[in-house]
Amino acid sequence: MENLTEFFDTGVFFFMLTFVRIGTAMMFFPGIGDSYTPTRVRLFMGLGLALILFPATRGFMPAEVPGTFTFFMLLMGEFVVGAFIGMIARILMMALDTAGMVISLQASLSNAQLFNPALSSQSSIVGTFFLMIGMLLIFVTDLHHLLIYGLVNSYQIFPVGDMPDSSSMAQLTTRAVAAAFYTGIRIAAPFMVITTVLYIGMGVLARLMPQVQVFLLAIPVQIMLAFLVMAITVAAGLAYWLSFYEEGMRFFFMG
Repeated sequence: MENLTEFFDTGVFFFMLTFVRIGTAMMFFPGIGDSYTPTRVRLFMGLGLALILFPATRGFMPAEVPGTFTFFMLLMGEFVVGAFIGMIARILMMALDTAGMVISLQASLSNAQLFNPALSSQSSIVGTFFLMIGMLLIFVTDLHHLLIYGLVNSYQIFPVGDMPDSSSMAQLTTRAVAAAFYTGIRIAAPFMVITTVLYIGMGVLARLMPQVQVFLLAIPVQIMLAFLVMAITVAAGLAYWLSFYEEGMRFFFMG
């Protein structure tokens, strides 16, 4: 009877703190937190994962059950940390969307947009394709295990009860955005080089033969070259992004 009473006094309290951090992070994780995943599925996955990880996180919980006000402050702190972890994982994913937008611009396909379920908004065709493939690769290569491991390890980086430093979180977010943008540009670099060379050639052709309608020739050639370069470089670009994503998760949440 004493064990049961102790469980209700401490176990439920610890489980609630664990669920708030893990459930909030999963609401932002790629794939799980996207709009096409039903809310109930996300809720049940968060509850199930919190129940599984609950024994591993008990050692990081406060020794005693605090008062009501302190308890709600702990919940708010766990919510902020969970949202921060999920947003970092999402920002690192946006490197593919950046690469897709740049490639679409270089291929004269920037106006051809469709609904992107990962962002719940309109996006470029190439960006949507890259995000869908990247999301598939995360689960195929078991990188989602790294996300779960990062959640557990986050209790060492962000202890329960210590409100996160807003300036440090802003600095980490800035570094994640910069790294994602830099990676997206590197993935799209071959397309930028090919398009620049094409524009130089079309400029020379326009000077040599002013009567030729250069723009009527440039756009079909630009689209064909973009698809040819994509067929050659898409595997290497996605492999480079996978290594970047893994290194980014290790850097931000595993030290």
